[in-house]
Amino acid sequence: MKKIISEKIIRIIKSKGNLENELNVKLDINGNEITISGSPEDEYIAERVIEALDFGFPFANALEIKKEDILFEILNIKECTAQKDFARVRGRVIGKDGKALKTISSLSDCHIELSGNKVGIIGNCENIRTVEEACKLLIKGSKHANVYAYLEKHRIEPIADLGLKEVKKAGKKKEE
Repeated sequence: MKKIISEKIIRIIKSKGNLENELNVKLDINGNEITISGSPEDEYIAERVIEALDFGFPFANALEIKKEDILFEILNIKECTAQKDFARVRGRVIGKDGKALKTISSLSDCHIELSGNKVGIIGNCENIRTVEEACKLLIKGSKHANVYAYLEKHRIEPIADLGLKEVKKAGKKKEE
């Protein structure tokens, strides 16, 4: 049984039924405190999904954490720079009209949100490391074009299908 304190409890309350069904846990909400009951693995995943929802991710993106190789990480801007003008630093990460965040997200196949002085990232574990490094480069003042080039260079190519898995054919039944 795990307990979490949520800042955006309304989002959790609205999607409580869906969360319980999708995550295979029981949620008890008392004020801002959420108690999660279930198997230890399900509790851990539910905790991470609720943290992502609390951070500001859409419901569908937060539920991707259920997948085996998908993680949720938070990068604190304050730990990456000595500058005191955090509004300017956040502006560099967001870019004009959110263009930088969208570009980083599309180049890395990760979902990225900004909340206060923190950057939340949902994605494959290898991609998260490159996105964290890209965000650190932006925070430290690198040019956007150089950061995009870094992401393109470190882009992980999907593994080619070697034909080892059996392909399930939809709509055909075995005849006996």
